Amino acid sequence: MTRFRPKLWTAAGAALLLAACSGEADKAEAPAASTAAPAGPIGEGGEGGNEGGGEAGAQAAFAQIPDASKPALRLEQLKGFVLIALAQKEGAEAGGILLGQGLLEVYDPRAEQFRKLGVDEALLRKAAQTGAVADLKAALANLEAAEAKAGGDPIAVAKGLVDLAAGLYKEAVRPDSVDPIDYQHSLGAALAAQALLQDAAQKDERARKALPEMKTFVNLWPQPSAPEKPTPASDVLAQASRLELELS
Repeated sequence: MTRFRPKLWTAAGAALLLAACSGEADKAEAPAASTAAPAGPIGEGGEGGNEGGGEAGAQAAFAQIPDASKPALRLEQLKGFVLIALAQKEGAEAGGILLGQGLLEVYDPRAEQFRKLGVDEALLRKAAQTGAVADLKAALANLEAAEAKAGGDPIAVAKGLVDLAAGLYKEAVRPDSVDPIDYQHSLGAALAAQALLQDAAQKDERARKALPEMKTFVNLWPQPSAPEKPTPASDVLAQASRLELELS
């Protein structure tokens, strides 16, 4: 039987999540705050080796794409949290929690840079508080509008999202256990990649030809929440390689 190994949200982590949803994350105390490295610009590369906002599986995704495309990848990473919040079947509270995690991991470390791209923080925080479909869709529309300002190569960003999804999935699904939180985070990145390719396919032949492989990739997540028997990580990584080859 597969053992679920959910991440442990400490008291401090829970306080930060609630603060992120209410827009007062700066007032919540985080452990070892005095030793944390400051976040660099939204498109900057190194950032102390922590490109994924605390997610180890996300680091390679940012390391392998051009700097000019990194702001767009940041937006798409955040968009993935909105998409999985919309896709999940556990209700508004669960959707709000998922977006709240995205705010903590992706938005809050670089809030000012996101604002410069036109991201409406109030919309995001409202959606994280309510988890309501209408609020999540409003946040999604705002992120999509910000994408034009971010620029970058959509094919490179799509490849980064595929790397992100596969890396997080590898962290989530082990032979004898599954982390349901990282499972959903990885699916969010996959959904963002699919949406981006669908948009790019209108103008880019590579995106259009890659859509079947993209559909196969997303179908490796059989449901929005982690199943009892998830797809082996090796299958997800293999399909990610095929998809990236198609995009090359």
